[in-house]
Amino acid sequence: MRCEVCGRKIHSDPVRANIEGATLTVCVECSKHGKVVYADEAASQPSPTKSYVKIPAIMKKPPVAQVQITTEVVDDYATKIRVAREKLALSHEDLGKKINEKASLLRHIETGKMAPNNQLAGKLEHALKIKLMVAIADEKVTTAPKTGAGEGLTLGDLIDMSKVDEEASSKRKRS
Repeated sequence: MRCEVCGRKIHSDPVRANIEGATLTVCVECSKHGKVVYADEAASQPSPTKSYVKIPAIMKKPPVAQVQITTEVVDDYATKIRVAREKLALSHEDLGKKINEKASLLRHIETGKMAPNNQLAGKLEHALKIKLMVAIADEKVTTAPKTGAGEGLTLGDLIDMSKVDEEASSKRKRS
């Protein structure tokens, strides 16, 4: 049997693949150019005179891991990194070689033009022996305690207050 794309003889099991809208019998190499037709999809399609359905192990997609980020970089990371680097008497190039990063990247981080990602922050923490990552604080929105229906400020109260302020400022200007 020959591959319907490249024409070479298929030595292993042939693969059914959908390439540019056509379902073809191809070799494993050419199956990369399209989408492999799996057994459940092949059953719904009209079968040719010969039925070839092979699910190669290399075509299965790995599961995507869900990661919840619980730390963030501190606000004054640039000065912390610069001070720690200078304390260890390291140049940007030396630090870059130590953590396998470019010196220009380190310069951008130290000037605050760029923030380090979590992986780079971890490298810098280890190399410079400083703390750059902190736990994300849960933001708590504080609101004024609710009072009775007629006791709180309303938009009308705020407008009246601004009118009073305007009148007081105009009286000051006149005197």
